Amino acid sequence: MRVWVFPILRLLLFAAVAIALVKIAFFPDVATETNPAVPSAEIVEPIVEVSRGTVSTVVSLTGTVESTAAVDVPATLGGEVMKIYASQGAAVSQGDKILQLRGEGVNSSGESYTRWATITAPQSGVLTSMKALAGQQFSIGDSVAKIAQPTFLVTGALAPEQLYRLLEQPTEAQVTLNGGPAPFTCTNLTIGAAEATGGNEQTPSGPTMTCSVPAEVRVFAGLTALIEIAGGISEDVLTVPMTAVEGSAETGNVYIVLPDGSSETRKVTLGLNDGINVEIIDGVEEGDQILQFVPGAHNPDELGGECWVDENGNEICGG
Repeated sequence: MRVWVFPILRLLLFAAVAIALVKIAFFPDVATETNPAVPSAEIVEPIVEVSRGTVSTVVSLTGTVESTAAVDVPATLGGEVMKIYASQGAAVSQGDKILQLRGEGVNSSGESYTRWATITAPQSGVLTSMKALAGQQFSIGDSVAKIAQPTFLVTGALAPEQLYRLLEQPTEAQVTLNGGPAPFTCTNLTIGAAEATGGNEQTPSGPTMTCSVPAEVRVFAGLTALIEIAGGISEDVLTVPMTAVEGSAETGNVYIVLPDGSSETRKVTLGLNDGINVEIIDGVEEGDQILQFVPGAHNPDELGGECWVDENGNEICGG
């Protein structure tokens, strides 16, 4: 019996090899041609859900340390300088005597008489400029000297669109000096209106932020600084990625995903944004599904190198 087993196995093996060679020689596999005009895969738009979260914003800008501007000491009488009480560089307190003027006046009867006026310091500080000399003539309102306080300010230009990120008028900022001491709180913050600049076009420049450097912080005019202004915080609010919204302040549009897979535009009211997520005040509900990217806006060729963060926290860059 064993004599026949191995010859039979050899015959079966040879038959299998022969069949395979015949198939390769006479029945090759037919490759399926693909039409390059027909896409081979379907592109699915990324979708995110409207969810609740916290959005806080900080407006950052660069600034410069400046000395507090000197104020003029005006003449309150037109006349001649008779006496000088303080010289340039002297430290004065508010109300200290600066100089004395003598002028001529005319009474109701038409008679002339001599008038005297003592000019005093309108604020405490240092006399940075003393223009008056004995015997010099001044008219009412002329500047006879300048007084500067030994204090400093931090100033910086805001981009107009940054004002959208400030819920309320801020009163302070966090300042970090380049090469200076530890960060400190700059107080008495004000934001001035944009000023018109440049030729006949009167193009407005951005608004200017100014705040006071604390007296205990040692600074020098000309230092550059990073200024950070807390814009506000919104907790437990509806949020979506900023990439999903047309517009970034006050109002915008999102694209709601419908049951059939299509999308429709929905107008929304916007709140704070932190550069990645934006608060939705009105227009959508928690759990609504929306397109993660405004149609057309996330095409790498159109982004030109911009980056965004997907739902998994991964940074994606186009371009």
